[in-house]
Amino acid sequence: MEQEYIITVFSENKVGLLSQITTVFTCRDVNIESLTTSESALQGIHKFTIVVRTTPDQVDKLVRQVEKKIDVLKTFVYTPDEVVQQEIALYKVTRSRGVEQLVREHNVRILEIDEDYIVVEKTGHKADTQALFRLLQPYGVQQFVRSGTVAIIKSRRELLNEYLEEIDRLRAESDEEGSKSEK
Repeated sequence: MEQEYIITVFSENKVGLLSQITTVFTCRDVNIESLTTSESALQGIHKFTIVVRTTPDQVDKLVRQVEKKIDVLKTFVYTPDEVVQQEIALYKVTRSRGVEQLVREHNVRILEIDEDYIVVEKTGHKADTQALFRLLQPYGVQQFVRSGTVAIIKSRRELLNEYLEEIDRLRAESDEEGSKSEK
């Protein structure tokens, strides 16, 4: 049965890698619902956050395929309840008393006010930003844009740190065995 997954891909920041990763999803006929990229907390490592709706079997295949890419360090899969996630939405709406009242009621941030329009920002889950969009539509939404999902896992440690520590430990053990066999 299909469900939502948040896939995080950690990689070096290389030109063309985004295209390679999205091609994996295209070839498997899986639509990307949301995609964001940014630096991670670890210097020199980039993080892709990809949201998809698919089956558990299909997501496993996607992850294995993505991890075959040479510049990908590690890929992790989460369900929505394993992460804290948010999106940002911007709305440019025809200015009226009704809009200004709605803005106050829904705890949105006003970014710009002009005599003809108002630009506001709402941070929340997709359902929250979409609900506000529907409420603003009768007032004349001139422009609307929503960012991709940004997500942080709820566990205490970044799993990439544990993975990299394990790699370092295995290398150290391998180096020790290599130096023992040389003697």
